[in-house]
Amino acid sequence: MNLAQAIEHANALAFPGFLVDDQSLTDERRKNEEAIGLLLDAWKSAPAGQEPFSFALIQSLADQNRVICDKYGAARLRNDSNDFSLARKLSDEDLVRSVAAMQHRPEADVAASAGPLLQDLGIAYTEAPVSGTVMGIDLETTDRYPDRGYIINLGMEFMDLSPKAKPHDGHTAYFGIPSLYQQAGVPLSDIHHITWDDLAGKPAFRDARREQEALLTAFKAFPIMAHNAAFEDSWLTLHLDGYAEARKAGQIVVIDSRDICRRVDPDYKTLPHDSRPAALESWAKRRGVLSGDEAEVHLGLDDVDLMFKTVQAEFAERNMFK
Repeated sequence: MNLAQAIEHANALAFPGFLVDDQSLTDERRKNEEAIGLLLDAWKSAPAGQEPFSFALIQSLADQNRVICDKYGAARLRNDSNDFSLARKLSDEDLVRSVAAMQHRPEADVAASAGPLLQDLGIAYTEAPVSGTVMGIDLETTDRYPDRGYIINLGMEFMDLSPKAKPHDGHTAYFGIPSLYQQAGVPLSDIHHITWDDLAGKPAFRDARREQEALLTAFKAFPIMAHNAAFEDSWLTLHLDGYAEARKAGQIVVIDSRDICRRVDPDYKTLPHDSRPAALESWAKRRGVLSGDEAEVHLGLDDVDLMFKTVQAEFAERNMFK
């Protein structure tokens, strides 16, 4: 499939309800996901204002794809990683911008310290003190890939980057999913422990217009911090109207606390890879935020709170505050 074919596929009138057998569902889903990947790349790489189509075209195709995935069965998709809608990491430009935002200095200065391949970004993190207010966010979803599943829980709060600050103004919200999951069960509930009772009667995130508008306004006002932020960024790109456009315009700054761990915490480089040293739970235990017998909750607001306290402890350990 080339870009022209991807645009034609996205614009085609689709009738997901007519697809009933496994092969037709699989074929259509793979075409959708290949097209979404091509369209995302083309839209993001085009100069601002010269995109060959609106971002709404991509979102619409992703919305259609979720209907097909519902029919196919969420559990059967668990081992299928043939999807291009989830970014594996933030771009180098994003990482430089995030350090510059926390340190209130020019991105060019951070980039110069970090080097062409960001091999010295860890040095840049500690060259200047951090300060200001950041907004933490964590999403719980029904799938790994944002064009297959739904956002069902969002946790958010704010914290000043200072050694004694406490997270404040926390908020959590649940969002609904199609009724078929009342009997089938909420996907990934073995991880987040969210049940149908938590979601019953709640609007879907894609339909929660008031919440979407409030989130987009907040994202433009404060840098966003998340652990493995590429996950939240990918999901918000396809699910939050206006987010992709604001990101491309430089109105939203995303900070990845996992990247902070990997570049600032010296323990990360000495621990075995299979111990997952950059996982939030592992990092929190090394910084004394969690005790040895405690575990990460894997629920929106709880995880944001844990992330903030761990980042704060790491920054204090490295004397990174003013």
